[in-house]
Amino acid sequence: MATSQPDGKAALDATYHNHADDLLDEKAEDNALLVATAATVAVVGVGVAVFEAALLPGVALGVAAMLVPKYLPRMGAALNPMFKSTVRGVYKVGQKTKEMVAEAQEHVHDIVAEVDAEEDIKDGGLKQGGSSAPPNP
Repeated sequence: MATSQPDGKAALDATYHNHADDLLDEKAEDNALLVATAATVAVVGVGVAVFEAALLPGVALGVAAMLVPKYLPRMGAALNPMFKSTVRGVYKVGQKTKEMVAEAQEHVHDIVAEVDAEEDIKDGGLKQGGSSAPPNP
């Protein structure tokens, strides 16, 4: 109980009640609602399974559609760091792949240039040692 104090603290205590109690009450209501919803879904699921098992995927989708608006913001906040790290990793892999392709392309160009140089040397050696007659203009 709030007792009267000369500094006016009792009035403040009475005005600002404990918010933890409100949060606990809300959490208890959420849990009760979740239990009631789960029980209802279980009863409907059993009824569907008894009468027509092919309807179970539709019931599961309906339950998911019902729960998405409530839990999606929480899931988004929880999955955001994982999404960022995944994008960062994919970007780094893309950059490394780009570097590797550029190096491989450079190696291929070097090999092609060596083959061209060898062909030029081979062709130049045949022209000089082939025939002594001058070429026709």
